[in-house]
Amino acid sequence: MVKIVLAKQLAGKKIITNDGEEIGKLVDLEIAEVSGKIENMLVEPNLDNPNARKLNKEEGLIVVPYSSVLAASDHIIVDKKAVA
Repeated sequence: MVKIVLAKQLAGKKIITNDGEEIGKLVDLEIAEVSGKIENMLVEPNLDNPNARKLNKEEGLIVVPYSSVLAASDHIIVDKKAVA
């Protein structure tokens, strides 16, 4: 069963890889205009994490494919392989 979460409830959530590394916090979502599906998450990098600082950035934000999301509750857990 799919759990429905409002986008505004996701704002500011920490993005953590499946090995426990915090890469940043969610700032915005990129949504496909035609389908309405979430394509990417725009993440403000955690500047204390040297690996997060090296990730590809678009205007200072890390672009994380939404397909990499493994779980979302208090934090959003993403597959590290899809983010690197």
